[in-house]
Amino acid sequence: MSRTADHATTLADLHDSGEILVLPTVWDTWSAQVAAQAGFRGLTVGSHPVADAIGSADGENMDFADYLAVVGRIAGSVDVPVSADVESGYGLGAKELIERLLDAGAVGANIEDVVHREDKRVRDRQEHADYIAAARSAADEAGVPFVINGRTDAVKLGTDVFSDPLAEAVERIRLMESAGARAVYPVGLSTAEQVTALVEAVSVPVNVTAHPVDGHGAGSLAELTELGVRRVTFGPLWQKWLGDVSAEKLASWAPQG
Repeated sequence: MSRTADHATTLADLHDSGEILVLPTVWDTWSAQVAAQAGFRGLTVGSHPVADAIGSADGENMDFADYLAVVGRIAGSVDVPVSADVESGYGLGAKELIERLLDAGAVGANIEDVVHREDKRVRDRQEHADYIAAARSAADEAGVPFVINGRTDAVKLGTDVFSDPLAEAVERIRLMESAGARAVYPVGLSTAEQVTALVEAVSVPVNVTAHPVDGHGAGSLAELTELGVRRVTFGPLWQKWLGDVSAEKLASWAPQG
């Protein structure tokens, strides 16, 4: 596991550096190699773009073994650390989840609090923190500084689920940090004020999703850095942008009428 352990140490050190870290979200070996050759120091594998690429659907609809096979091919194709989005864990216990990710060569993971396979049930705060803690313990037992990125959808779910979504997100990311998450991912942030509130709530990096061309609602990479954001990923937005641009450019070659 020396290569995996080395990559895990690199990714953990990048998170501890205090510098902003951009991890492009990839979906196959081609996109991974494009991002690595562009000079990025690490990558994330997104469940959403992978599902679209293999003809499945996001929301834990993929067979986890199929997804891990993609993750493994990506991790083996580049010489930078690779993290993987595992949604809420695909119904696996935290120990098995971490073991299987490490076997695939992944050295980090997004773990979210919406359990799609249980009719999109939202884990309560402590339940999700406990799952994060169990994953942290499993990684520590393996002797690997695995980077858990604890995700909450509280802001995205909005007032239909929580009376104060932002306050709920704050409490959840604090619990996840205490449970051993090395980064936290409150999805759905769209303003500088929201970003600031979440950044000030924890000491670990806060992850935001940005568009690779249009940036984030709170601003550009420089503006996000000024706000204290220390981790940026693209979610499915890079893949979608490539699709839109390709469709536009290819249209002139398609049959007309």
